Amino acid sequence: MRKTQFAEGEFYHIFNRGVDKRIVFNNQRDLNRFFQSMVLFNTEEPIGSIYEHTYIKNTFGSSTSKKIKGRRLVNIVCYCLNPNHYHFILQPSIEKGIEKFMHRLSTGYTKYFNAKYKRSGVLFQGRYKSIHIDSNEQLLHTSVYVNLNFKGHCFGSSTSKTEEKMYLSSWDEYNGKSKFNFCKKDDILGQFKNRKEYKRFAEQALPGILERKETLKEMEE
Repeated sequence: MRKTQFAEGEFYHIFNRGVDKRIVFNNQRDLNRFFQSMVLFNTEEPIGSIYEHTYIKNTFGSSTSKKIKGRRLVNIVCYCLNPNHYHFILQPSIEKGIEKFMHRLSTGYTKYFNAKYKRSGVLFQGRYKSIHIDSNEQLLHTSVYVNLNFKGHCFGSSTSKTEEKMYLSSWDEYNGKSKFNFCKKDDILGQFKNRKEYKRFAEQALPGILERKETLKEMEE
């Protein structure tokens, strides 16, 4: 039985990685497909085959061919998709919203990945992990950790303009570099005068957050 009991309106840090730490996003097309699944599966209503919808070629700013009907299962506050793992901050908007959303998301993407790469079996390492965010301070710092997670793993620090970016993050949406309006950002950005102030807060807080993470990891080991 899952230790975390999800409650509507609360915030949760959700994360998981590939089984045996394997790569689960081999290229930009895989990242876009997972993101497309995040959009399409976030509804109470059945959507049919994902192939019936226009493929999101350009993730930021693109839309699907059919309007998604029904209530959202979750509000996606932040996300970061790295080559071998992902992070979310989710807020369930209906009962069992996170459970339903994550089941649809992981099952749908695993079927896509296994068919594309001619493999079988599980793709992610067991059931996704979850942490209840029970304070505003924790919410702000977790948003920084998720939004800038790619920097913690150096996935974005040395990428040139000619190289394929091997991550997708809501960071650009938060700091105003994207016209895309996918995440529910008001709970975070509403606490700052403007996006620049949040950006400054995030960049100053990140080193300490990563340092505390490494210290906890060493203690566990």
